Amino acid sequence: TWKWVVGPMFLYLCERLVRFWRSQQKVVITKVVIHPFKTIELQMMKKGFKMEVGQYIFVKCPAVSKLEWHPFTLTSAPEEDYFSIHVRIVGDWTEGLFNACGCDKQEFQEAWKLPKIAVDGPFGTASEDVFSYETVMLVGAGIGVTPFASVLKSVWYKYCHDATNLKLKKIYFYWLCRDTHAFEWFADLLQSLEAQMQERNNAEFLSYNIYLTGWDESQATHFVVHHEEEKDVITGLKQKTLYGRPNWENEFKTIAGKHPGSRIGVFLCGPEGLADTLNKQSISNSEADPRGVHFIFNKENF
Repeated sequence: TWKWVVGPMFLYLCERLVRFWRSQQKVVITKVVIHPFKTIELQMMKKGFKMEVGQYIFVKCPAVSKLEWHPFTLTSAPEEDYFSIHVRIVGDWTEGLFNACGCDKQEFQEAWKLPKIAVDGPFGTASEDVFSYETVMLVGAGIGVTPFASVLKSVWYKYCHDATNLKLKKIYFYWLCRDTHAFEWFADLLQSLEAQMQERNNAEFLSYNIYLTGWDESQATHFVVHHEEEKDVITGLKQKTLYGRPNWENEFKTIAGKHPGSRIGVFLCGPEGLADTLNKQSISNSEADPRGVHFIFNKENF
């Protein structure tokens, strides 16, 4: 038995040593941005740090806990000179990080007062393959939208610098959200992309649909009153927010009709139930003919 155990144990110890060494490397917090509804953005720098779109890291803050490591998806693009994460304050550890960064204080915080941060990673996910397709469907549910912030930023950088060599030609983006609170920080990114694409006369490059899956009667009345306005009352985007859940069968058939003979990447960050639905639709809407349309399903779960 020991012959079978010693090999995996040696590899495990090597992996732990590498993780310990990486966690001891110096990380500098360059900026802390407070977004609405207790979401903070940490922008950081680390020597030799290289990332790809959609990857994630483990973060430890010794000022909060000397043992706890928590995974966060990177929301920055590889083209940026820093890496960033968005943290929603929903528990004891995130509350401690919020306070340690001085976000509970009104006055401006000096950089040297910010807590020390240890970072392990980055680690790969399915989202890294997004640039292997000409057409992609990106589906984020709730906080599962974070990897696509990195993807959309990187797409924009690549599009601005060398659009002719960019294989990706069309993005269909779907975001399912239970309440309006989560729209705040990500809507800013979509507004920026929307404006920049229109300036370059290529507004068709990104098609996005935002679905609000939960609302009360007073909110519904407010939405109806302001529905005729030029921009959406929730997000400030020209594309109006939709209510309920998408009819995935219709969405897949529509996209298949627009891109015959294509390999279409379907990327999800969300719950298992939605993953099963999208997987079944990807299979049922793919043609048997190798020259026909094929949906390739990729998922990640947190």
